[in-house]
Amino acid sequence: MSRPDDYGASAYDATPFLPHGGGLEAYRRAAEGCRGCPLYENATRTVFGKGDASARIVLVGEQPGDQEDRTGEPFVGPAGRLLDRALEEAGIDRGAAYVTNAVKHFKFTVAERGKRRIHKAPSLREVSACRPWMRAELDLVRPEVVVALGATAGKALLGSSFRVTRDRGSVMPMPGSDDQRCVVATVHPSAILRADDRESAYAGLVSDLKVVARVLDGRA
Repeated sequence: MSRPDDYGASAYDATPFLPHGGGLEAYRRAAEGCRGCPLYENATRTVFGKGDASARIVLVGEQPGDQEDRTGEPFVGPAGRLLDRALEEAGIDRGAAYVTNAVKHFKFTVAERGKRRIHKAPSLREVSACRPWMRAELDLVRPEVVVALGATAGKALLGSSFRVTRDRGSVMPMPGSDDQRCVVATVHPSAILRADDRESAYAGLVSDLKVVARVLDGRA
């Protein structure tokens, strides 16, 4: 096997950096030293998941943003605040959820003028490299429902055939799960911030999250 930092044709893989057992804290500490793909080189820090270790719901986004990269906390920027509001409207307690991302490092480009860091979507290889961390989180938390926020999270959880416009709001079985875990997909909150019709886009997010609330209540 190539050394983890010899980024050859098939070397993008976080697996060698995972700890041999332990709980979420052990994985969080280990993730700080992850060199499974080149994204760590420019990011400020690893942004691991956070929340209730026995949560019934896990929310999976794409990757940390600028504010998340600076603070080391997931979903603390504008998209996170919008998500908080949508969860409250849907009747879901964010404090009782576990929140993470498909990719644990911020990928960005720097604006030609100034120092503003502009989000850049992670590649399929980078998402695949980071998947062992997400799988470990899901295995440790063992939620009843996983919410895929956006296309990247949906593909990381459900495979390359996933399409957010087609599959959002549906209750889908978790691939490879040996229990009754399910996935509900919706748009990423940042997409709402960019939408021409924010009111309609936001209403769609709340509607999808209400499906999640019904699953948790046993009504779906």
